[in-house]
Amino acid sequence: MQFSAPLIPATLVRRYKRFLADCVLEDGREVVAHVANPGSMLGLAEPGLRIWLEPNDDPRRKLGHTWRLVEHPDGSLTGVDTGAPNRLVRAALAAGAVPGLDGFQTVRPEVPCGTRSRIDFLLTSPVRADTYVEVKSVTLSRQPGLAEFPDSVTARGARHLDDLADIVRSGGRAVMLYVVQRSGVQMVTLARDLDPRYAERFAAAARAEVEVLCLGTDLSPSGIALAGPLPFVAPRTKG
Repeated sequence: MQFSAPLIPATLVRRYKRFLADCVLEDGREVVAHVANPGSMLGLAEPGLRIWLEPNDDPRRKLGHTWRLVEHPDGSLTGVDTGAPNRLVRAALAAGAVPGLDGFQTVRPEVPCGTRSRIDFLLTSPVRADTYVEVKSVTLSRQPGLAEFPDSVTARGARHLDDLADIVRSGGRAVMLYVVQRSGVQMVTLARDLDPRYAERFAAAARAEVEVLCLGTDLSPSGIALAGPLPFVAPRTKG
């Protein structure tokens, strides 16, 4: 997935109102950028960070820049657009390019599930069981090489796990797919300390035989692409 225009570097001044960020370009100009991320962005929104912005000249948009990447002091990159993983996964599913999720005839997005939820994708085929896939963007890393989800309490994420478990109990197939938007990562786990309930619901979903897949990404100022699978390491239980 290529960015619509070459990214330009900037320095983050502050993120505020969730969807706005004050930034300073290399030529000294101050701009306000759109932040395509409603989450906490733990570790990604510290003032002074070097970031990458996508410029646009669309008069229909209120802001002329969108924040796309964080560049960390070690040179690694993190994608901040929480919608990017779904767009990448949708294209990859349609092309049969996700290991273990290939060979399906149709890919339906945003499928109603339960009474209050939607699951990101439903894969169907005349010769395979219906497969529901929920995608989560992973950006948190507090240890070198280790990505963690979530970066804050997510009641919605816990509900999705319960929905996936119910699908399996009803005879379907359900997959929790974590897409890591961070370079330099070798494995994925849960941030149990940040959301103990999510970790509990994940354990219950695992007992129900909800499958877990993790994919990395290749990130650059040119674009973002899905990369190969990453191992998932279950967090230690209490006691």
